[in-house]
Amino acid sequence: MAFFRNSAVNRINLHYAIEALALNAGGLFFLVFLVKVGVPVPIALLAQAASLGGRFVLRPLILPVAIRFGLKPLLIGGTLGVAAIFPLLARVHGVGPALWSVIAVTAVADVFYWPCYHAYFAAVGDAEHRGHQVSVRESVYAVIGVIAPIAGGWSLATAGPSWTFWTVGAVQAASVLPLIGAPNVLVARQAPGAFRAARVGMALFMADGWLGAAFNFFWQLALFAALGASFTAYGGAMALAAFLGAVFSLVIGRHIDAGGGRRAVLIAYGMAVALAIVRALSLGSPWLAVAANAPGALVAALVIPAEMSAVYNLAKASPCPLRFHMVSEAAWDLGGGGACVAAAAITAAGHSLAWAMLLSLPAAAVSVVLLLRHYGGLAKTPAGVAETAA
Repeated sequence: MAFFRNSAVNRINLHYAIEALALNAGGLFFLVFLVKVGVPVPIALLAQAASLGGRFVLRPLILPVAIRFGLKPLLIGGTLGVAAIFPLLARVHGVGPALWSVIAVTAVADVFYWPCYHAYFAAVGDAEHRGHQVSVRESVYAVIGVIAPIAGGWSLATAGPSWTFWTVGAVQAASVLPLIGAPNVLVARQAPGAFRAARVGMALFMADGWLGAAFNFFWQLALFAALGASFTAYGGAMALAAFLGAVFSLVIGRHIDAGGGRRAVLIAYGMAVALAIVRALSLGSPWLAVAANAPGALVAALVIPAEMSAVYNLAKASPCPLRFHMVSEAAWDLGGGGACVAAAAITAAGHSLAWAMLLSLPAAAVSVVLLLRHYGGLAKTPAGVAETAA
């Protein structure tokens, strides 16, 4: 297994595995917790859009800091910033100052963490093993996702939000430990053509932001409501979905590295479109909603390697991976934030979140077109992957 020989990728994947405990035990409950403590659904969606808008505005500020210090210190700082979100979330009891502080800290923490994480993974990974390396990450995430949501839901229902979210924050902070011995990745002071090289990544991420908002934000709220606003039932439903996705991510990654990217794209996004329609039709019944939720991790295990293998290789071949992901992440914020505003308007008008779910279908079509073009130009050899991306 040559893709395990890269110690930097192993470290970043171990970091992500620890973080997955926090994301699945706490982050997965972010929006549903807001609704549980009295934040109306349209306001919760607008809060999500506001945090995305905040990081869109703040994102240019990270470039001079990254040039000065490199990616690893920013990645560590962003990780600790994300950890600070959870204790603040425990203080929210409706619309008010505590909610505004959560929005602000989330925007600042995410703007440091996610572009640096993706740029770091792109820079230290191997183009010829990219599918495997992304798939290992997503498989570990899925396995942890089987246990962590159950633990998070049970803890919220029994121990309460304060104990739960402080513990989740501590786990998130502990995820910096594997990064301490990882190599730093320097950022060039000048990188002519870097932003132009990110055009495909920008288009992909804008579509993915809209699609991701439907599959994550909208669906989490819809499922939580369908399950009677029960933390334990919601956590159990998410755990069932994660169980189904744990193995399939490795299968799709191997398929991509072997030159089957186009086929992987068609399978992954075909299932995503079908699932979006099924979920939109399932919201009248708790049992149908649980059944529609079950394939969610499987679809993610198919979509993420198909998309991110292409994105990471394009970023690695670009003049500057950080600048590439700054532009791409900004596009994700526009897509995801726009979708949240649209969904807030739909729910405020008294319509079902099912209509918001269907907003994802055009975004899936855009993603398919872009990825088919990318994989259609790749040679079947590892060298051809890097050459075509460049």
